[in-house]
Amino acid sequence: MKQEGKRHIAILGSTGSIGTQTLEVIGQHEDRFIAEVLTAQNNAGLLIEQAQKYKPNVVVIGNEAHYDRVFAALDPLDIKVYTGDDAICSAVTMDDVDLVVTACVGYAGLRPTIRAIEAGKNIGLANKETLVVAGELVTGLALEHGVNIYPIDSEHSAIFQCLVGEFRNRIEKIILTASGGPFRGKDKSFLASVTKEQALRHPNWEMGAKITIDSASLMNKGLEVIEAKWLFGLKTDQVEVVIHPQSIIHSMVQFEDGSLKAQLGLPDMRIPIQFALSYPKRLKSDFPRFNFADYPSFDFEKPDTDTFKNLRLAFEAIDRGGNMPCILNAANEVVVSAFLNDKIGFLQMSEVVEACMSKVSHIKSPTLEDYVSTDKETRVKAIEYIS
Repeated sequence: MKQEGKRHIAILGSTGSIGTQTLEVIGQHEDRFIAEVLTAQNNAGLLIEQAQKYKPNVVVIGNEAHYDRVFAALDPLDIKVYTGDDAICSAVTMDDVDLVVTACVGYAGLRPTIRAIEAGKNIGLANKETLVVAGELVTGLALEHGVNIYPIDSEHSAIFQCLVGEFRNRIEKIILTASGGPFRGKDKSFLASVTKEQALRHPNWEMGAKITIDSASLMNKGLEVIEAKWLFGLKTDQVEVVIHPQSIIHSMVQFEDGSLKAQLGLPDMRIPIQFALSYPKRLKSDFPRFNFADYPSFDFEKPDTDTFKNLRLAFEAIDRGGNMPCILNAANEVVVSAFLNDKIGFLQMSEVVEACMSKVSHIKSPTLEDYVSTDKETRVKAIEYIS
């Protein structure tokens, strides 16, 4: 039964990095939030632990092979347990759900996000691939159904926070900051032999493996450029990327009068998560505070798009439009998995992505079915290039 006065949250991907931190925020504000639905694909053990602690109404384990284990553990607690991708899509449409946090990784977040929007649910968007793959479709549906999309990526949350109170003032451009990852300043000869262990050592953020590799290759920033275009209704030339290795300035907005607003803070994903859950209110937290004395100077550099060509490929994808960002994303998901499984080198990842962008059929005005077929076609092509 819904508890009035509290926001009931569905978390897609509750066992991942963003999902676990979202539950931490909910746990710190039990007077305001309830974890209504938790979903995971494979991590049955952690999903059970989370459900036992937060007592959601519904739990969905995507991989049907784990259903019996999850059901046996949670049924005595009167927690409803379902399985499969269709069940995930159905769970986000439940009447009691107020906000759906899309914390799952990759293309898998698209379908349930669309279902949630069609059901009139507000979205806390951590799954950037949803807008990368089908930004025009998703934002159009959100407008049609009167749904708000609250960004959870630290950079897009920073832009959103800078725009509060400024919605009638025109944006000249936004500046997305990037740490540069563990290989900032390195050349191609160095990158030719780097290992996944090196790539997974991000200097500032603790994230899941996929997004950490994307950060090392600058693909993550490329995906964020595409996401920003759709979130904030921008043209490609209104989005700039700058390397800021301290990761304190999370992003900036420049208005047409020349004024520049920035959002600063320690690299802690709980801050943008909490802002998305509580907007328009800011809630008190015990998160560590930023101290200028600890950061006496800030550094800024232009990104090296010759060495880290993924960022250039992302700009090319959004310029070409249509299903091209979908091709970029699908190819990237395949190559990152291959790199993590020692089947491909670091530099070869961008080569495969670029090859797919030149070979997979470009559709100027794709439908949802076109996005689905493009994703499948691209994955097959990328695997062929790797094999």
